[in-house]
Amino acid sequence: MYRSGDNVAMLVQNNVPLQAYNSFHIVAKAQALVRIASAQDVLDVLAAPHLAALPKFVLGGGSNIVLTGDVKSLVLKVETMGRRLVGEDARSYVVEAGAGENWHSFVSWTLTQGWPGLENMALIPGTVGGAPVQNIGAYGVELQDRFESLDAIDLQTGRVFTLKAAQCGFAYRDSVFKHDSAADLQMGHQAIGLRARALILRVRFALPKIWRPEVGYADLQRSMLTENCPEPSAQQIFEWVCAIRRSKLPDPAHIGNVGSFFKNPTVSPEQCVDIIARDPTVVHYPLPDGTIKLAAGWLIDACGWRGKSVGQAGVYTHQALVLVNRGSVDGPDGATGGEVMTLARAIQTSVYERFGIMLEPEPVVV
Repeated sequence: MYRSGDNVAMLVQNNVPLQAYNSFHIVAKAQALVRIASAQDVLDVLAAPHLAALPKFVLGGGSNIVLTGDVKSLVLKVETMGRRLVGEDARSYVVEAGAGENWHSFVSWTLTQGWPGLENMALIPGTVGGAPVQNIGAYGVELQDRFESLDAIDLQTGRVFTLKAAQCGFAYRDSVFKHDSAADLQMGHQAIGLRARALILRVRFALPKIWRPEVGYADLQRSMLTENCPEPSAQQIFEWVCAIRRSKLPDPAHIGNVGSFFKNPTVSPEQCVDIIARDPTVVHYPLPDGTIKLAAGWLIDACGWRGKSVGQAGVYTHQALVLVNRGSVDGPDGATGGEVMTLARAIQTSVYERFGIMLEPEPVVV
């Protein structure tokens, strides 16, 4: 127990098992862990000289990380909670949630309040704070489409600052929070690389008052036809998305995984024509900028990886884009981070040799 000069108590836990705190359920420990329920908890860390000097690792829901060993950095477990309507205008409701809130529960709550817009991203594992880090997205909607702003705290200075979308550097499954840089955090300056530099405290979303369903994906089109529902409500789309995801993806509570392990690659139209000439069944989607997105799962499947394993790390039998832990979620017999990454690299090599495309992993490797 450390007591700061302001007489604020802060508990530092040592040798904390992280198996329950990462959705791959890899066995690892944090040498030291502090639970962050408010900005003051971060200030307490910075006020303790022996903690302030340590490298920091921000841990949310653990749904997008692969642990390759014990974490030597000071783990800041984000547990800031709360959700509320903070404003509205003619176009949208502005809704705020603490970074520690469960993402799916938050999406469900917004719908019960009558604020649609996040339904296509239902059942994505993780926390609200992790959503902008990854710029999560599903079924035609990305977080950046609904993002309003966020508050974060500088892990070097303790200053709380606000970022708008332009300052977050959103890209496909990417943001400034996944990159290292000596960023300038002064008001009005763009931050360009905040990994291990900032901890997200809360996120705000602009949810449209004039709502239109996003049903362009084939799975949702099939649901509309099957249920003869040409004008679905937001709640109906939410339920369809949950059903689709449950049919394709393993529940991390029972089978360790981080969802889609690789990003869907984009290629030029010429590259796509070349691949189609060799493999006419390749799954591909034209993008507004003229490039073509290829389905990474199809590429992996075409290379024969579905169901294959390296040790206890395997390729999910129902979706080749998902790598899984074949061991128990709470026992010592599961996959190691090394096995997961050995499998991932073997898949990358195989896809590159056949298609000339290097797949990029989505999760952060620690």
